[in-house]
Amino acid sequence: MEKDVVISIKGMQKYEGMAPDITELVTKGRLSREGESYILSYQESELTGLGGTLTTFQVEGGQVTLLRVGEFNSQMVFQEGRRHLSMYNTPYGAMSVGVHTRHLLAQLSDQGGDIEVDYAIEVDHALAGRSIFRISVKETEEGLGSLKQ
Repeated sequence: MEKDVVISIKGMQKYEGMAPDITELVTKGRLSREGESYILSYQESELTGLGGTLTTFQVEGGQVTLLRVGEFNSQMVFQEGRRHLSMYNTPYGAMSVGVHTRHLLAQLSDQGGDIEVDYAIEVDHALAGRSIFRISVKETEEGLGSLKQ
């Protein structure tokens, strides 16, 4: 199963001593299922500062993996109550980032669904900030039309 979807993303990053940074994005993407896992992908835009980057979420059981490939390369693993280390590569260099997932909800089906992640970010073992994002996935009107035929 693979189909076009509309992806709505709302994100908030809070860093020590700074006002929260809130981002909202609506974009087209692809949703596919491989066995028991769902894969959601979309191209980042210049508006997010990650133009030319493909972002992919793999949802499998109680784990969500975020993979970015392009000018900015990173892989982050989210599991509620667990801490994972990951590398974050930017044009300015690479750094090790700790991700401690406080809350994770991932409910995807062939028709779409929702992903919510609330996590703390650590750089060099020091708390650097907190991020929350909510993703809503819906079938496109074209996708619904092709299912009816």
